[in-house]
Amino acid sequence: MGGPSAEREVSLSSGRECAAALRGEGFEVIEIDAGADLCARLIDAAPEVVFNALHGRWGEDGCVQGILEWLRLPYTHSGVLASALAMDKQRSKEVFRSAGLPVMESLLASADEVRARHVLEPPYVVKPNDEGSSVGVYLVGAENNGPPQLAQDMPAQVMVETFAPGREMTTTVMGDRALAVTDIITSGWYDYDAKYKQGGSRHEIPADVPAEITEACLDYALRAHRALGCRGLSRTDFRWDEGRGLDGLILLETNTQPGMTPTSLAPEQAAHCDISFGALCAWMVEDASCRR
Repeated sequence: MGGPSAEREVSLSSGRECAAALRGEGFEVIEIDAGADLCARLIDAAPEVVFNALHGRWGEDGCVQGILEWLRLPYTHSGVLASALAMDKQRSKEVFRSAGLPVMESLLASADEVRARHVLEPPYVVKPNDEGSSVGVYLVGAENNGPPQLAQDMPAQVMVETFAPGREMTTTVMGDRALAVTDIITSGWYDYDAKYKQGGSRHEIPADVPAEITEACLDYALRAHRALGCRGLSRTDFRWDEGRGLDGLILLETNTQPGMTPTSLAPEQAAHCDISFGALCAWMVEDASCRR
C-alpha cells in the first residue's frame, strides 16, 4: 500500500481497511508501504500472497506486478499486461474499440501544444494518459476563451478527449461476474475532491435507469474486463446522456485497482450483492496467483 504515486493517500486508506478486514477473516497480515526497498521487504516478509492495494503509477500500471512475477509471489488483481493496458488510456481505448465497445474520440498531444491551441473542438477533457482518480483533469468548455492553462507538473504528453455529457455511472466486475450499476451524483464535475472528500458525491445503487442501460453497463464492463485480460476485481466507468438512450452510453475507462475502503464504489456494489467487505477481501486473497 502507499507507494510514491499521486494516489498515495488513497492507497494508504485502502491498505489499512483491507488489512483490518483480512485480520477479521483470520489472515495474518503484514502491511508494507511500498518504497525503494520493496523487493527486500517482500523477500524478508516471505508472504504466501501479496494483496495489492496500490493505486496509480508503479502499483497499477504493471510495474509492481512485474516485481511480484519475478519474485514468484502470488498476488491479487490483474497481471502485468492487463494492468499496463488499462492504465494507458489511449491504448485501452484501442482495445475497447476492437471489442465493439463505445468510446469517445481522443488523441495524444504535447502539453505545450494543448496550452497553445485547441487540438479538439470544445468541449473536451485534458488529462494525463496514465493516472487515475481524476488526477490532473481539465474540462474545457465551449465558452472558454482559449485553450487550458495546464499546470507545469502535467506530463509532457497528455490525452485530449471529446467531452461525454451525462450521468456518471460505474460497474464492478468480480471474477467473471458484473455486480451492479451505481449512479454517482455530484453538484459539479466528478473530480478528485468529489471522489474523496466528505460529501463530495453520493452513490445511488442500483442506479435508477432503464433496464436496457443497466444491462448494457453490466455487459460492457464484463466485456472490457475480458478484452483487457483483467483478473480479480476491476471497475469500469461510464457516462450516460439519457436523452440519447443506449446511444448515449459511453465507456470511459477500466480501473484494475479500484478503491478498497468499505464505502468505496466496488465494495459498495459487493455489499449490494450480499458480499461483505471481509468476504470480498478474502475472495481476492484466495483468487491470487502468478502469471495473471
